[in-house]
Amino acid sequence: MDLQEQLYAYHAEMCQVFAHPKRLRIINALREQELSVSELSQRLHTPMANLSQHLSLMRQRHILASRKEGNAVFYRLASPKLLLAFDTLREILLEQLRQDGALVRGA
Repeated sequence: MDLQEQLYAYHAEMCQVFAHPKRLRIINALREQELSVSELSQRLHTPMANLSQHLSLMRQRHILASRKEGNAVFYRLASPKLLLAFDTLREILLEQLRQDGALVRGA
């Protein structure tokens, strides 16, 4: 497989990680600062066991980075460029929702 094909495959894998709403909420929660698993669990109202599965997958795909301090594990975004992609896609989706709403109101 050449580099271009590898890039397409990796891109598709990363998009699969973003295909879960809980993982998108994790990215947004880590926008400003790193948080511990327990802090993320409280903010997202998600059981720690379920959250840990998402965090592990995101760390494996290099979306998140982690560090351990005592018994606590802290997570942060691996690259701030992820927020650029996250925000750009949200802007596109909001535009589409507005257009769909205008179509419904115009019908």
